[in-house]
Amino acid sequence: MIRYQFNGSGAPEPAGHGAPRLSYIAKDQFSAEWNSELHTHGCAELFFILDGHGHFRTLYEEFPISVQDLLIVNANVPHTEVSSLKSPLQYVVLGIDGLKTASSKEGYVMLHIHDGWTELNGCVDLMLQESSRTLPCHEEVCRHLLEVVLIWLGRKQELAFSDETSGPRASKECEFIRRYIDNHFKEDLTLDYLARLAHLNKYYLSHSFRKEFGTSPINYLISRRVEESRFLLRKTDHSLSLIAEILGFSSLSYFSQCFRRVEGISPTEYRKQNRQKT
Repeated sequence: MIRYQFNGSGAPEPAGHGAPRLSYIAKDQFSAEWNSELHTHGCAELFFILDGHGHFRTLYEEFPISVQDLLIVNANVPHTEVSSLKSPLQYVVLGIDGLKTASSKEGYVMLHIHDGWTELNGCVDLMLQESSRTLPCHEEVCRHLLEVVLIWLGRKQELAFSDETSGPRASKECEFIRRYIDNHFKEDLTLDYLARLAHLNKYYLSHSFRKEFGTSPINYLISRRVEESRFLLRKTDHSLSLIAEILGFSSLSYFSQCFRRVEGISPTEYRKQNRQKT
C-alpha cells in the first residue's frame, strides 16, 4: 500500500465552517496481506476502483464492485473489501474529515461512473503525484482537487453531502471506544480494559456510552459479534463452535444465548432460514 498523510501544515483553512479536509490518500492492490475484516474509520472514505473486481461488505449486505465504481462510506460505518483472486482489486481511497453523504440511511453509497471517470481519476492521480513529490503547497493543491471532486459529484451524481460535525456528537472517549470495539470485537475485551483505554472510570464509561448510543459497551460488543456471526452462518460451513471461537465468545452456549437474545432465534435456526444456495 502507498499512503500519504495530511496534517494541514502550510495550507490556509478552507473557507466556511466545517469544510471537508483531506486526511489521507492511499493506493492499494490485493495481496496476501490484504485485511478483509470489517472495520471502521473516524473519517469518511471515497474509494475509486481502478482495476479488478470483488465485493464490498457492510454489516447488512455484500455487493459486487469493479472498475469505475465509486464507494462513499461515512465515518464509523463498518465495512471491508473482498477481492477476487483471479482479478485483484486495485483502488485509491481518500480519507476525508468533516464529510458525510446524506444520500443513504445506511451510511454508504455506491456509484458506477459512466461519464466523467477519466476526469475524476485524473484529479485523484494528480493528488497522488503531488503527495509523492511533497512539493511546496502540495497539500493546498490536493485540497483544491478534493473540492473539484466533491463539486463534480454533487453536480453530476446529485449527491447530498452534509457537515459531519453538525448536530449532537458523542464524546471523544465514547466515540473512540465504539470505533475500538468495531475494529477489535473478536478480541477478549472487558469493561475494565476499555475503561483503561479511555482513561475513564468503568462506571462512568458505561453510563456515558449508554447515554450516547443507547446501549452499554459490552452489549454493543455482543451485538457486533452477533452481526458478524450472521455473515459466517450464511456464507461458511464453519461449525457453531468454531464461529463462537472466531468471534471471541467464551463458549458455544454463551454464543447461542447471546444470538438468541439479539435475533430471537438460535444460530442453527438462523442458518437454516438464511443459508444461500451456491
